[in-house]
Amino acid sequence: MSTARHSARLDPRAPLVLDTRELGRRPGSMRRVQRTVPAPADWTLELVRVPTGSDVELDLRLESVMDGVLVSGTIRTEVAAECGRCLEPVRDAVVADVQELFAYDRAEAEDEALVLEGDLIDLEPVARDTVVLSLPLNPVCRDDCSGLCPGCGGRVAELDPGHAHDETDPRWASLSALTTDDSPASPEMGS
Repeated sequence: MSTARHSARLDPRAPLVLDTRELGRRPGSMRRVQRTVPAPADWTLELVRVPTGSDVELDLRLESVMDGVLVSGTIRTEVAAECGRCLEPVRDAVVADVQELFAYDRAEAEDEALVLEGDLIDLEPVARDTVVLSLPLNPVCRDDCSGLCPGCGGRVAELDPGHAHDETDPRWASLSALTTDDSPASPEMGS
């Protein structure tokens, strides 16, 4: 596939597409990119996500090197989650460091290397991977969150200090039929 046809697939106006034309292909030239873009829909894990359309702040350096363009910097965004212990809503922010080389030529790039499409860089897959890998797997509302009561499902932090459930373990339930509080102990069993 020719470079011209390949670059036609990227929209230079897309929020996470970066234009490197100003850098030329002169090693040593550098350009800063600072912009705020809307978050795509698929930046999510089971309990935590970047809300679609929320602000993603990019603070990047684009540096021309011998083999391509090195993109480095930080990506900051807000996250929405459910506490992994009590399921209460959690709002937080994540700041992720990014560093990725985009090669000029696919033929000279390593197997897994990303490649410029003409003068354009599609930062979306790199930004997604960087942010999603930075999301907490088990977010909590507070470090000391006690979670939910396994008996009634209430938040332990909101229950009375003496809260307890008088439940018989189902494995012992048939034994409870052998004795009752109002029956006298049998003489054979002793007192």
